[in-house]
Amino acid sequence: MRQPTATVVSSAWRGQGTTDGERIIPEETAVAFTYDGGSYAVMMATPQNLEDFALGFSLTEGVVSSPADIRQLDIVEEDAGIELRMWLTEPRATALGERRRHLAGPTGCGLCGIESLDEAVRKPPRVQDSGIFTPTEIMRALEALAPRQELNRQTRAVHAAAFWHADAGLVAVREDVGRHNALDKLAGALMRDNVPGHRGMVLLTSRVSVEMVQKTAVIGAPLIVAVSGPTALAVRTAKAAGITLAAVARSDGFEVFTHPQRIKETSKETVTHVA
Repeated sequence: MRQPTATVVSSAWRGQGTTDGERIIPEETAVAFTYDGGSYAVMMATPQNLEDFALGFSLTEGVVSSPADIRQLDIVEEDAGIELRMWLTEPRATALGERRRHLAGPTGCGLCGIESLDEAVRKPPRVQDSGIFTPTEIMRALEALAPRQELNRQTRAVHAAAFWHADAGLVAVREDVGRHNALDKLAGALMRDNVPGHRGMVLLTSRVSVEMVQKTAVIGAPLIVAVSGPTALAVRTAKAAGITLAAVARSDGFEVFTHPQRIKETSKETVTHVA
């Protein structure tokens, strides 16, 4: 199996001159998604956590709703890249076959298998109003994330998506050269382990675009916390989905753009959740 990183020779220029050395950098591999023998999309991704990638991408694209919808998954290495070869159960196989008949053609930009502008800005599912988070918990979650970003520690060149809730802290962290891919891998990890999305927050080390909000809504998480800013469409989409969007998160705090009522100061150190 391909490794997620490679070591290359580099020359570094600093104020004192040039020195030769080595640097660890992330791999970027073409990953193809095929269902029942038909091609669906090709993404450039880090070749790691590929089972999670297959499950999460299939979930956020609406191809499946649970791991049981995939009756077989083969990870096939080829010279040009990696194929995630999936076979679907019924009625998912028939539904995807009908969908394929109407596709203008998928792309590898995060908007796959769509044919119209309406689908590109499709209305996300509305998340459950499932609890209150404190600023202290948000800051604690952010502090816990950096030490878990192993690939980024080595390369300083990948994004991370993570899921946190009060009962268990950071439940899962996934990294990738693509921010969409990292979030899809996280979605797959949560689905595979049967972790309910409405119990916690999604943490992102990237900016928040509309696709990131749409994917989080499918996961069901009521709160996004991101280190970078959101786009205007992402803010409108989060508002419509009932998601609290906190961004521009730094060591000294963060900004809340939607549904601020979900973040409250409290004397308690844990989140009070609705089951």
